[in-house]
Amino acid sequence: MPRLNPRRTATVSGALLTTSLIAAAVPALASTDSQPATAAPAPATAAKAPKAKASLQVGHVRRHVVAGRNLVVRGHLRPGGAGHAVALQVDRGHGWTTVDHDRTDRRGRYRLRWDTSRTGRQRLRVTFGGTATLTSATRDAGRANVYRPALASWYGPGLYGGHLACGGRLTAGTLGVANKHLPCGTKVTLHYRGRTVRVPVVDRGPYVGAREYDLTAATKRKLGFGSTGTVLSTR
Repeated sequence: MPRLNPRRTATVSGALLTTSLIAAAVPALASTDSQPATAAPAPATAAKAPKAKASLQVGHVRRHVVAGRNLVVRGHLRPGGAGHAVALQVDRGHGWTTVDHDRTDRRGRYRLRWDTSRTGRQRLRVTFGGTATLTSATRDAGRANVYRPALASWYGPGLYGGHLACGGRLTAGTLGVANKHLPCGTKVTLHYRGRTVRVPVVDRGPYVGAREYDLTAATKRKLGFGSTGTVLSTR
């Protein structure tokens, strides 16, 4: 049997050991390279701060005004602050119409003005559209009466018990007015020296001069009206 060279044997063994180590390392490297990359966690989004609740306050409304003059609404927006847009709206019967805008002062105060042009009993409201930090708000401002002057007289004594053109009989307690043109049952708001009544058309007349309304005795008493004169009417 041939004799082995110790140096050659050591060299061969070393080569085999190196080859084995490289072979063992390659799968590990391949395994490491094949692992999917883990995405970095997305940064947390800061929570959006909730809006502060806004509220409108109506402090003053000029509720009786002659057509052609200004109807004024004053109040506050809370929380206060300057520059917030506030609007006055009027119900036209087919939706709300904006008639004026204002911006609040540093205390949140506003003053809105409507240049009236036609008569009627109008519903009002104030609105605030909101901002990035305040919610929107709406506040009912009630009703306002826009008048025109009209000549009037009154009737009753000596006619009680008689038929009214719109039905029923005239009594000392009948509230209403006579008018030549308005449909029966039409509600009319009358204003005279600080007093206001809202009554229906119950009869036809008057037929004297340029008078437009004949007040029943009960309507006359509620208004504190004299015998003839000018009243303010929404119709």
